[in-house]
Amino acid sequence: MRRKRLEPIPEILIFDVDGVLVDVRESFWRSALETMRFLTGKRVTWAELYKWKNKPGNNDDWSMVSNWATALGRPTTYEEARDAFQQFYWDRDGRPGNVRREKMLVTPKQMERWAKRFELDLFTGRTRQEFTYTFARWAGTRRFRTVVTMDDARKKPYPDGLLKILGGRDPSTALYLGDNVDDGLAAQSAGVRFMAILPAGVLGFRQRAAGFRELGALALLPRATSINAWLK
Repeated sequence: MRRKRLEPIPEILIFDVDGVLVDVRESFWRSALETMRFLTGKRVTWAELYKWKNKPGNNDDWSMVSNWATALGRPTTYEEARDAFQQFYWDRDGRPGNVRREKMLVTPKQMERWAKRFELDLFTGRTRQEFTYTFARWAGTRRFRTVVTMDDARKKPYPDGLLKILGGRDPSTALYLGDNVDDGLAAQSAGVRFMAILPAGVLGFRQRAAGFRELGALALLPRATSINAWLK
């Protein structure tokens, strides 16, 4: 999409976490691949993961693993998927978990610059524990006014987290940045403007781009900081 200035300029910027502020390919997504092999005995691929991740309702990796393993002939409940996933994501029996591989995609200095102009909030599919582990020591965390995790509201694609952040305020004053179809669905339900983070060259780019446009995404951005071009 052609870059242009947003009108009106939002007063509230709401961020998803995974794929927006944090690179989770080597943490959550690798854990999902390892969990699938553990449950099914099959060596699934990254291409398959992207396909399943972009199905509505699979923003939650435990739901995705449950659905995926079941489709491969290994009936798996949400709870079974969650418990198996934790073995790979968190440190266990002296073995470092994949959580240690997470990398921040935005600097604290950028968060500070945004905070001078906008209210900053988070609506994430992470649990509070997962959020705290990664963000507790990051200087940018203190810039967020409200953080809504899956422990605080119904998970996406329900819009509850966005509505909780708005607290009755006009949805048109906010902009949500996410990277998953469930982020777009939540924004659509809440009446909040939405931009999708979709780096060029990722697997399934055209299909994902078309899906985001159908959900009314105002732009497809290669990274979260690309929003600056729209906020001048």
